[in-house]
Amino acid sequence: MESDRKNIDQIVTENAWMIRPCVLYAEEYKDCKSIRSRFHQRFVYGTFLDCNQWKTDYDNCLKWTEDNNQKACKDLVESEVLRRIERLKAHNDNDTWEKRTSPPTTWNDPLPEWMEEKLKYSYLKEKSVKVSNETEKSFCVLM
Repeated sequence: MESDRKNIDQIVTENAWMIRPCVLYAEEYKDCKSIRSRFHQRFVYGTFLDCNQWKTDYDNCLKWTEDNNQKACKDLVESEVLRRIERLKAHNDNDTWEKRTSPPTTWNDPLPEWMEEKLKYSYLKEKSVKVSNETEKSFCVLM
């Protein structure tokens, strides 16, 4: 029981950065219940979404910030973790693309010659040259 409490406290401490300002939970709840959002929900999902989690999160946020309620903080962090998992579900389930751990070795290679020729007279190139000629290069730093 004691170790469970320490584990929960550690999870809450490590993920407390996920807790948003309370006013944002209230705004999300208000937006979720608005007529515009209800119309959008009906069109996209075919039904209305349950907005009660935003209200619960708002209440828990108030309990946490005003009364330092540890259970409310834990519930709020759990809600944010679940929300994050749901948001990243499609990304994590996507097996079409191979996920990289580092950039390709050729990421900084020069452009092909035909592309360099094509970009030589572009508007952005002209502006870039003009700006670089007009601005004075200074390495002065004020402390």
